[in-house]
Amino acid sequence: MYGGGVVERITRTGLLARVGGLVVASLGLGAFRPGSAPAASAVGCILAPEMTQGPYYIAGEKLRRNITEGRPGTRLDVRLWVVDASTCAPISGAAVDIWHADAGGVYSGFGAGTSSRTFMRGIQRTDKAGLAQFRTVYPGWYQGRTVHIHVKVHVGGNVVHTGQLFFSDTLTDAVYRRSPYSRRSNRDTRNAHDMIYANGGPQSTLTVRGKSSGYVGSIVMGVRR
Repeated sequence: MYGGGVVERITRTGLLARVGGLVVASLGLGAFRPGSAPAASAVGCILAPEMTQGPYYIAGEKLRRNITEGRPGTRLDVRLWVVDASTCAPISGAAVDIWHADAGGVYSGFGAGTSSRTFMRGIQRTDKAGLAQFRTVYPGWYQGRTVHIHVKVHVGGNVVHTGQLFFSDTLTDAVYRRSPYSRRSNRDTRNAHDMIYANGGPQSTLTVRGKSSGYVGSIVMGVRR
Protein backbone atom coordinates (compact mmCIF):
# COMPACT_ATOMS: atom_id res chain seq x y z
CA MET A 1 0.00 0.00 0.00
CA TYR A 2 1.45 3.32 -1.00
CA GLY A 3 2.04 5.96 1.64
CA GLY A 4 0.72 9.47 1.37
CA GLY A 5 0.55 12.75 3.18
CA VAL A 6 2.47 15.97 3.28
CA VAL A 7 6.19 15.91 3.99
CA GLU A 8 7.12 18.21 6.85
CA ARG A 9 10.22 19.02 8.92
CA ILE A 10 10.17 18.40 12.67
CA THR A 11 12.57 18.68 15.57
CA ARG A 12 13.39 16.02 18.13
CA THR A 13 10.90 17.73 20.47
CA GLY A 14 8.12 17.58 17.86
CA LEU A 15 4.93 15.62 18.24
CA LEU A 16 6.35 12.28 17.16
CA ALA A 17 3.48 10.38 18.74
CA ARG A 18 1.34 11.09 15.71
CA VAL A 19 3.92 9.75 13.29
CA GLY A 20 3.32 6.22 12.03
CA GLY A 21 5.93 5.96 9.30
CA LEU A 22 9.64 6.35 8.83
CA VAL A 23 11.61 9.47 9.58
CA VAL A 24 14.48 9.75 7.13
CA ALA A 25 17.42 12.09 6.79
CA SER A 26 19.68 11.86 3.77
CA LEU A 27 23.06 13.11 4.94
CA GLY A 28 26.71 13.07 3.95
CA LEU A 29 29.03 10.70 5.77
CA GLY A 30 30.63 13.56 7.66
CA ALA A 31 27.53 14.03 9.80
CA PHE A 32 28.46 11.06 11.99
CA ARG A 33 31.39 9.96 14.07
CA PRO A 34 31.55 6.15 14.27
CA GLY A 35 30.40 4.96 17.67
CA SER A 36 28.69 8.20 18.64
CA ALA A 37 25.07 9.30 18.47
CA PRO A 38 24.37 12.03 15.90
CA ALA A 39 23.52 15.38 17.42
CA ALA A 40 19.94 16.54 16.98
CA SER A 41 21.21 19.54 15.06
CA ALA A 42 22.94 17.23 12.58
CA VAL A 43 19.81 15.25 11.77
CA GLY A 44 16.96 16.97 9.99
CA CYS A 45 14.04 14.65 10.75
CA ILE A 46 11.91 14.51 7.62
CA LEU A 47 8.63 12.63 7.69
CA ALA A 48 8.41 10.34 4.70
CA PRO A 49 5.73 7.80 3.83
CA GLU A 50 6.56 4.14 3.85
CA MET A 51 6.64 2.47 0.45
CA THR A 52 5.42 -0.80 -0.96
CA GLN A 53 7.75 -3.77 -0.61
CA GLY A 54 6.84 -4.73 -4.19
CA PRO A 55 6.36 -8.20 -5.66
CA TYR A 56 9.98 -9.38 -5.41
CA TYR A 57 10.49 -9.80 -1.67
CA ILE A 58 11.81 -13.15 -0.41
CA ALA A 59 11.90 -13.73 3.34
CA GLY A 60 14.82 -15.36 5.11
CA GLU A 61 17.67 -13.78 3.21
CA LYS A 62 21.29 -14.51 4.07
CA LEU A 63 23.13 -12.64 6.80
CA ARG A 64 26.04 -11.23 4.79
CA ARG A 65 27.65 -8.01 3.59
CA ASN A 66 28.57 -8.92 0.00
CA ILE A 67 25.36 -9.70 -1.89
CA THR A 68 26.69 -9.69 -5.47
CA GLU A 69 27.51 -13.40 -5.87
CA GLY A 70 30.00 -12.38 -8.56
CA ARG A 71 27.45 -10.72 -10.83
CA PRO A 72 28.84 -7.86 -12.95
CA GLY A 73 28.20 -4.18 -12.43
CA THR A 74 29.66 -0.97 -11.05
CA ARG A 75 30.54 -1.45 -7.40
CA LEU A 76 28.22 0.21 -4.90
CA ASP A 77 28.87 0.21 -1.17
CA VAL A 78 25.64 0.97 0.72
CA ARG A 79 25.84 2.48 4.22
CA LEU A 80 22.56 2.66 6.11
CA TRP A 81 22.30 4.24 9.56
CA VAL A 82 19.31 3.40 11.76
CA VAL A 83 18.49 5.89 14.52
CA ASP A 84 15.69 6.41 17.02
CA ALA A 85 13.38 9.05 15.59
CA SER A 86 12.57 10.57 18.98
CA THR A 87 16.15 10.95 20.23
CA CYS A 88 18.33 10.57 17.09
CA ALA A 89 20.37 7.97 19.02
CA PRO A 90 21.78 5.06 16.99
CA ILE A 91 19.97 1.73 17.23
CA SER A 92 22.39 -1.18 17.44
CA GLY A 93 21.41 -4.72 16.54
CA ALA A 94 18.66 -3.76 14.09
CA ALA A 95 18.36 -6.13 11.12
CA VAL A 96 18.49 -4.26 7.82
CA ASP A 97 17.26 -6.24 4.83
CA ILE A 98 17.91 -5.06 1.23
CA TRP A 99 17.14 -6.47 -2.21
CA HIS A 100 17.28 -5.09 -5.76
CA ALA A 101 17.64 -5.96 -9.43
CA ASP A 102 21.03 -6.86 -10.88
CA ALA A 103 22.72 -4.82 -13.63
CA GLY A 104 20.46 -6.46 -16.20
CA GLY A 105 17.28 -5.50 -14.35
CA VAL A 106 16.67 -9.05 -13.08
CA TYR A 107 15.58 -10.07 -9.56
CA SER A 108 16.77 -13.36 -8.12
CA GLY A 109 13.91 -15.83 -7.72
CA PHE A 110 11.79 -14.31 -10.48
CA GLY A 111 11.65 -14.42 -14.27
CA ALA A 112 15.13 -14.77 -15.76
CA GLY A 113 16.53 -14.97 -12.21
CA THR A 114 14.67 -18.10 -11.06
CA SER A 115 17.83 -20.23 -11.05
CA SER A 116 18.91 -18.42 -7.86
CA ARG A 117 16.94 -16.95 -4.97
CA THR A 118 19.85 -15.12 -3.36
CA PHE A 119 21.79 -12.72 -5.61
CA MET A 120 21.40 -9.04 -4.73
CA ARG A 121 19.72 -9.94 -1.42
CA GLY A 122 21.04 -9.84 2.12
CA ILE A 123 20.68 -8.82 5.75
CA GLN A 124 23.11 -7.00 8.03
CA ARG A 125 22.90 -6.09 11.73
CA THR A 126 23.62 -2.51 12.70
CA ASP A 127 26.71 -1.87 14.82
CA LYS A 128 26.90 0.37 17.91
CA ALA A 129 26.81 3.44 15.65
CA GLY A 130 23.58 2.18 14.06
CA LEU A 131 25.37 1.39 10.81
CA ALA A 132 24.67 -1.52 8.45
CA GLN A 133 26.92 -1.92 5.40
CA PHE A 134 26.53 -3.83 2.16
CA ARG A 135 28.67 -4.42 -0.89
CA THR A 136 26.62 -4.67 -4.05
CA VAL A 137 26.46 -3.27 -7.60
CA TYR A 138 24.55 -0.32 -8.95
CA PRO A 139 21.03 -1.62 -9.70
CA GLY A 140 19.80 -2.07 -13.25
CA TRP A 141 16.46 -0.83 -14.55
CA TYR A 142 13.36 -2.70 -15.52
CA GLN A 143 10.21 -1.62 -17.29
CA GLY A 144 7.93 0.79 -15.48
CA ARG A 145 10.19 1.65 -12.53
CA THR A 146 12.95 4.10 -11.81
CA VAL A 147 16.19 2.72 -10.37
CA HIS A 148 15.86 1.73 -6.70
CA ILE A 149 16.82 -0.55 -3.80
CA HIS A 150 14.25 -2.10 -1.47
CA VAL A 151 14.82 -1.98 2.29
CA LYS A 152 13.22 -3.34 5.46
CA VAL A 153 14.30 -2.53 9.01
CA HIS A 154 13.55 -4.99 11.82
CA VAL A 155 13.93 -3.98 15.49
CA GLY A 156 13.21 -6.45 18.27
CA GLY A 157 11.70 -8.90 15.81
CA ASN A 158 9.25 -6.35 14.40
CA VAL A 159 9.33 -4.67 10.99
CA VAL A 160 9.55 -0.95 11.78
CA HIS A 161 10.05 0.25 8.22
CA THR A 162 9.50 -0.90 4.65
CA GLY A 163 10.80 1.45 2.00
CA GLN A 164 12.78 2.05 -1.16
CA LEU A 165 16.01 3.94 -1.76
CA PHE A 166 16.65 5.98 -4.89
CA PHE A 167 19.42 7.63 -6.92
CA SER A 168 19.66 10.88 -8.84
CA ASP A 169 18.92 10.48 -12.54
CA THR A 170 22.13 12.33 -13.36
CA LEU A 171 24.18 9.70 -11.55
CA THR A 172 22.24 6.84 -13.12
CA ASP A 173 22.80 8.31 -16.59
CA ALA A 174 26.55 8.42 -15.94
CA VAL A 175 26.68 4.84 -14.63
CA TYR A 176 24.57 3.50 -17.48
CA ARG A 177 26.95 4.85 -20.10
CA ARG A 178 29.38 2.12 -19.04
CA SER A 179 29.29 -1.66 -19.46
CA PRO A 180 27.38 -3.81 -18.61
CA TYR A 181 24.57 -1.24 -18.31
CA SER A 182 25.24 0.26 -21.75
CA ARG A 183 24.11 -3.01 -23.36
CA ARG A 184 20.54 -2.09 -22.44
CA SER A 185 19.34 1.22 -23.85
CA ASN A 186 16.02 3.05 -23.69
CA ARG A 187 15.47 3.18 -19.92
CA ASP A 188 11.76 3.94 -19.85
CA THR A 189 11.13 5.46 -16.39
CA ARG A 190 12.95 8.26 -14.61
CA ASN A 191 12.35 9.55 -11.09
CA ALA A 192 9.83 12.21 -12.08
CA HIS A 193 7.57 9.62 -13.73
CA ASP A 194 7.75 6.90 -11.07
CA MET A 195 4.58 6.79 -8.93
CA ILE A 196 6.40 5.31 -5.93
CA TYR A 197 9.20 7.88 -6.07
CA ALA A 198 6.47 10.55 -6.00
CA ASN A 199 5.55 9.41 -2.47
CA GLY A 200 8.72 10.45 -0.65
CA GLY A 201 11.46 9.68 -3.17
CA PRO A 202 13.43 12.89 -2.63
CA GLN A 203 13.66 12.11 1.11
CA SER A 204 14.68 8.51 0.34
CA THR A 205 17.43 9.34 -2.13
CA LEU A 206 20.89 8.09 -1.27
CA THR A 207 23.73 10.55 -0.84
CA VAL A 208 26.36 9.15 -3.19
CA ARG A 209 30.07 9.88 -3.52
CA GLY A 210 32.56 8.36 -5.92
CA LYS A 211 35.45 6.15 -4.93
CA SER A 212 38.22 4.56 -6.96
CA SER A 213 36.32 1.30 -7.38
CA GLY A 214 32.82 2.68 -7.76
CA TYR A 215 30.45 4.53 -5.41
CA VAL A 216 29.38 4.79 -1.78
CA GLY A 217 25.70 5.51 -1.12
CA SER A 218 24.48 6.51 2.35
CA ILE A 219 21.30 7.48 4.16
CA VAL A 220 20.07 7.84 7.73
CA MET A 221 16.79 6.13 8.61
CA GLY A 222 15.04 7.22 11.77
CA VAL A 223 12.48 4.75 13.11
CA ARG A 224 10.09 4.48 16.03
CA ARG A 225 11.22 1.53 18.12
